[in-house]
Amino acid sequence: MRLNRADKNLLSDWWFTIDRLMLAAILLLMAGGLVLSLAASPSVAERLDYNTFHFFKRHAAAFLPALVLLFFCSLLEPRMIRRVSLVLFAAGIALMIATLFFGPETKGATRWLKFGGFSLQPSEFVKPAFAILSAWFFSESQKRKDVPSLHIAISLYAVFVALLILQPDFGQAFLATLVWGGLFFMAGMPLVWVAALAGAVLLAIVIAYFMVPHVAGRIDTFFDFSGPGSYQTERALESFASGGWFGKGPGEGTVKQLLPDSHADFVFAVVAEEFGLIACLVIAILFAFVVMRGLLRVVPETDGFIRHGVTGLMMLFGFQALINMAVNVGLLPAKGMTLPFLSYGGSSLLSMAVAMGFALGLTRRRPQASRSRARQDVAAHGGARELET
Repeated sequence: MRLNRADKNLLSDWWFTIDRLMLAAILLLMAGGLVLSLAASPSVAERLDYNTFHFFKRHAAAFLPALVLLFFCSLLEPRMIRRVSLVLFAAGIALMIATLFFGPETKGATRWLKFGGFSLQPSEFVKPAFAILSAWFFSESQKRKDVPSLHIAISLYAVFVALLILQPDFGQAFLATLVWGGLFFMAGMPLVWVAALAGAVLLAIVIAYFMVPHVAGRIDTFFDFSGPGSYQTERALESFASGGWFGKGPGEGTVKQLLPDSHADFVFAVVAEEFGLIACLVIAILFAFVVMRGLLRVVPETDGFIRHGVTGLMMLFGFQALINMAVNVGLLPAKGMTLPFLSYGGSSLLSMAVAMGFALGLTRRRPQASRSRARQDVAAHGGARELET
């Protein structure tokens, strides 16, 4: 079917207003996740006595729903994105509370809920909704002083991060703080408040170090690079050294057989060994392209919510990718954070599809919005001419 600009239907309108370059980069990353799941997960599945393609099949099963979510969310108007985010945030917070009472403990944390043969990580779905709602209230705080928008934004942050710490999931709490802090700064808050937030984060890290053995172990391991906690990081660095510039070839990697999380948190190391540093650079460029494309797309935008919303989603996407890659090369302590679209994990794949769908929806070029901006420009120039005369 050939689409035409003159066609007045939903699909044609979507195709000619969407950022097709950003969409192409996102689809490349999603397709890359399928390839890497096939390359990295069989050794983990066999080690756990599962079917060889157990993790690949589960990842593939989430792929089509992720595409549907990406498309559906990209169709939404800004007002609907806010409404969907509100429902998603409320439902996600309720499920996060449920995990504290009913979630199974895995590696010392209760982050998942079991539904039959599937597990769900509610905090993953809260993240894009949290970014959108925070952007909404920060943008409203700049326009309306009669509504306690700033207080609501602070409350959203406090509730979400408190539940993440109770799980505990300090990596996601850190990511949420980066996104919220960035929006906080973008909203024009006083620098003293920004400094206070940074001080609070540092204080939280110090408290966690002395009160949570798990956190202390990871930080100690990071600085002295010894002990059992450094095992995966050491193997990951071996992958980079072993793969060289062009890699050993698909399926030829050996270090992945020693990495417990080679299909998830350390999939970037598998890329390095089997496909080489060139492939790693291509992936990093794709992530950077999506982020920069999204930010550049909203430079001329006059709607404060759209500017804040896209910026928040791009920070969420970019910081998560950056943290994961930094962990893989030993620049940050291990945090249990996935590489968006590339790591195994149905919850992560679906939630990032929602986040990027929202971003594509907010950055669409809407004719009505363009006409509105044109009228504003004409009115502004007309007013300037009247002043001159």
